[in-house]
Amino acid sequence: MKLHGYFRSAASYRVRIALNLKGVEAAQAFHHLRRGEQRDPAYLALNPQGLVPALEMDDGSVLTQSLAIVEWLDEVFPEPPLLPGEPLLRARVRAFAVAIACDVHPVQNLKVLARLRTLGLDEAAVTDWAAWVNREGLAACEALLADGAGPFCLGAAPTLADICLVPQLGNARRFGVDVAAFPRLLRAEAACRALEAFRAAAPENQPDAE
Repeated sequence: MKLHGYFRSAASYRVRIALNLKGVEAAQAFHHLRRGEQRDPAYLALNPQGLVPALEMDDGSVLTQSLAIVEWLDEVFPEPPLLPGEPLLRARVRAFAVAIACDVHPVQNLKVLARLRTLGLDEAAVTDWAAWVNREGLAACEALLADGAGPFCLGAAPTLADICLVPQLGNARRFGVDVAAFPRLLRAEAACRALEAFRAAAPENQPDAE
């Protein structure tokens, strides 16, 4: 099994966390997004979207999209579960994860920010856009967890929600967002960062980190 990713990619970070929580080993292949290595023809043959991550199996089959990969891992390696068994709670976990992975992260990712630059926005405006996207999205996520006991996002153990939250808080900080405005999210993040699975998956601990 091989994980194709990039140390700073939030989506790759999610899959690294899930692999670590499951205790599943995967070799890593690195594609430097800022150098355009994700558009190399050999990689596009694996993932026509030219995005990371991609999980390449020993039999040559390939999974793309971080949430699909994490759910596959949860089905094939069921312990510890990353989605709760109770249907309503499972739906809440998925909703929180999708809020980040589909509504926040894609709108401030490298491709979108590069497009804003080509449309004439200066670097300050591009950064302001990314910060605004993060502030708005994380504020909604804070409200989604308002009635949760924790210490993780939605319970006493990490789930897909936490796997999405921790990388996104990292993105928010990179864009200068004052995350102190989100105490419930920070509480969940602190619980996650106490676990080796999260620490080992952090961008700064990857072999391709700069």
